[in-house]
Amino acid sequence: MTSDHIQTHAPSAATRQPARGLLVAAAMTAVIGLFFLLREHWVHVGSYWPYMILLACPVMHLFHGHGGHGRHDGPAEPSNDRAK
Repeated sequence: MTSDHIQTHAPSAATRQPARGLLVAAAMTAVIGLFFLLREHWVHVGSYWPYMILLACPVMHLFHGHGGHGRHDGPAEPSNDRAK
């Protein structure tokens, strides 16, 4: 007896949990490593703050775009200044 029907199941929350825990552990390790790296090399990194602030705007535009700046792209409100 052969079966050509192959069942695939989506991973349950129990099987995804270890992968998420591993991702969180890797992120925390990276944050701790970055802290110690900056702590040891703060004299070198500190002199680049003006350049980092100047580059913050173009980098934010790469990831987030313009954001609208308060403009509304919807239709304009009808005008009520018609001659009666």
